[in-house]
Formats: sequence, structure tokens, C-alpha cells
Amino acid sequence: MMRSALRRIGAHSQSTVMIGDRMDTDVVSGLEAGMRTILVTSGISTRASVEQYPYRPTAVLDSVADLVGRTTRPFG
Repeated sequence: MMRSALRRIGAHSQSTVMIGDRMDTDVVSGLEAGMRTILVTSGISTRASVEQYPYRPTAVLDSVADLVGRTTRPFG
């Protein structure tokens, strides 16, 4: 599904970031599509719940609001 969406919008996985609040859907689908991922803990998953999974998001933020002003370099 992610690859279809990327094709549809003309984006590439190397220059696209998946941002979501669920490890078991958002983060895993982004990783499987070859994207970097950001987990926001303002929804379902928490920082502690990340440890339950064998994969990790590229970054964990408290809220999508933490990305304000960082859209061109979200990882630092």
C-alpha cells in the first residue's frame, strides 16, 4: 500500500518519511516500504511500547508538533 501511495504522489522512499502513532501499522509499513519513520507518542504507542517490537522507528517524538520548523531536516 505504501509503495502504491508513493507512486501515486510521485515520491520516492528515500526522500519520504512515514509519521505515525502506531508501531504495529504505521512504523512497520513505513519500514517495509524502505522509508525512515517517526513515531509520535501522542496516540496509541508509547516510548515504552517500542521495546515490544523487533524493529525501531528512526525517531520518536512526543508530538507531530515537534516537527514544526524541522521539515527539511526532521532527524537533526
